[in-house]
Amino acid sequence: MSHDGQWQLDGSAAELYERYVVPHILGPWVPGLLDIAAVRPGERVLDVACGTGVVARAAAQRVGASGGVTGLDLNAGMLAVARSLPAPAGAAITWIQRDAADTQLPAKSFDAVLCQQGVQFFPDKTAALRDLHRVLVPGGRLAISVWRSTGVYNSAVGKALAEHVGSDVASRFCASREVPTGDALLGFAAAAGFQDVKLHVQQRIARLPAPEAFVLGHLAATPVASDVKAMSGPARAALGGTVARLLAACTQGDGVAFPEEVHVVTATA
Repeated sequence: MSHDGQWQLDGSAAELYERYVVPHILGPWVPGLLDIAAVRPGERVLDVACGTGVVARAAAQRVGASGGVTGLDLNAGMLAVARSLPAPAGAAITWIQRDAADTQLPAKSFDAVLCQQGVQFFPDKTAALRDLHRVLVPGGRLAISVWRSTGVYNSAVGKALAEHVGSDVASRFCASREVPTGDALLGFAAAAGFQDVKLHVQQRIARLPAPEAFVLGHLAATPVASDVKAMSGPARAALGGTVARLLAACTQGDGVAFPEEVHVVTATA
C-alpha cells in the first residue's frame, strides 16, 4: 500500500490483520461500498490496495462465475494471506503484487474499480487514480472510501499508546486515519480525468469486542506490533485497561459500540 512501508505487514501480523481488522473494522463496510459502486453479475472488478482480500472476495460473489475479480496490493504479506484463504463462491480471483500508480494492467479492462481505505497511503494520489482511470472501460465506475476522521476507537488507542509507549508510536498507529479531506478527494479524481465525481458520507455503528483484550490483538496486526510486544505484561494490561476506560461510555453488552463515518467518492471514466 505505502511506499514508505508504513503499513507493510507480513507473517503473523498479516494473519492477525485478517483475524482482527477485517471482521471488526473493515468488513462491515464492504457491502455499502459494493452497493454504491453498483457491482453487477458478469462484471470485471479491480480491488486496489486489496489487503487480505475482503472486498475482492465479496465482489467475487456479486459478479458470479461469469465475472472476474483482480485483487492488487503492494504488500506481499497481505497477498500471501489472501491467497491462503478459501476461494469464495462466484468469480475466480487473480491476486497481483503491484503499485496502484503503475498497475501494468491492460487499458479498458475493468467495469468497476474499488479501493477501500487505501488512497490515504498512495504517495501520489492523482497518479494512482489516473492509472485506475486508464484501466476502466469508458463509462466504467470508480468507488473509493477513506475514513472521515480518526474516530472514537482509534483516538482512544492513540491516547493510550501515547501514555504507555510514546507519542511516536501513537502517531504511527493513527497514520491510517490521516486522510485527505472530501474536497481533496474530489480534486484528485477530477485531476485524474474522472467524470461525474461525487462525494458521499456513509455511516454505521461500529461494534467491537471488549477492548481490554481486543486492542492487544488488534495492535499485533499493525506496524506498531513490535513496540507493543516489547512492553512488559503488566504494561500491556495497563494499555488495554486505559483503552477500556476511555471507551467506557461506549460500552454495550460484552463490547463497545460507537458511530463511524467514511467518505466515499464515486466517479465514471
